[in-house]
Amino acid sequence: MSVETLTGVNRMVLRPDLFAEKQMPGDVDEVDAARAQEYALLSALLARAPDAALLKRLAGLRGEATPLGVAHAALAEAASRTTVEQVEREFFNLFIGIGRGELMPYGSYYLTGFLHERPLARLRGDLGKLGIERVEGNVEPEDHAATLCEIMAGLAGGRFGARAGSDQDIFENHMASWMGRFFSDLEHAEAASFYRSVGTIGRLLMDIETEAFALS
Repeated sequence: MSVETLTGVNRMVLRPDLFAEKQMPGDVDEVDAARAQEYALLSALLARAPDAALLKRLAGLRGEATPLGVAHAALAEAASRTTVEQVEREFFNLFIGIGRGELMPYGSYYLTGFLHERPLARLRGDLGKLGIERVEGNVEPEDHAATLCEIMAGLAGGRFGARAGSDQDIFENHMASWMGRFFSDLEHAEAASFYRSVGTIGRLLMDIETEAFALS
């Protein structure tokens, strides 16, 4: 089962330049399409607890014999073991809490120890140059891990129409310094059960992106 199927994000949304009817097959960039889908999956799971339909789809996920594929299989197993009530409680304990959750999934917090600090201002400036604005009604700042993953999905998939290399700029300037640590913390969080596998997938994706961009 593909990540596209799991997240419900159609490939035409993730990568319209690749999957439009007039697109020639030889021009398809499968790597960027796969990257966009991985980021979309992480964004969906970090923005809110999965509902019953998503848990059912996640339970059908299969992975190849690679570290990321094994992590997908572990996520499928975790999805098959949990319930909506359990994963909602886990999400609350991890990211919301009474006062605050166990983890604070914000770039400013990881880099300065406080929310709404200079890293967020710098991110907003760079997003403004790309014409990317926060969706009305979204109360989370742009340096939330879910929002950054959504932005990377859009950049990798060509949905924002930004210049080539914009995904690398956002990753290196606003994610590489902290998001790997966040996903590692999620893997080892006391309240994590289902989300431990989400942390593994995120950490592995951050490692893959770091290595790939270093070679570009």
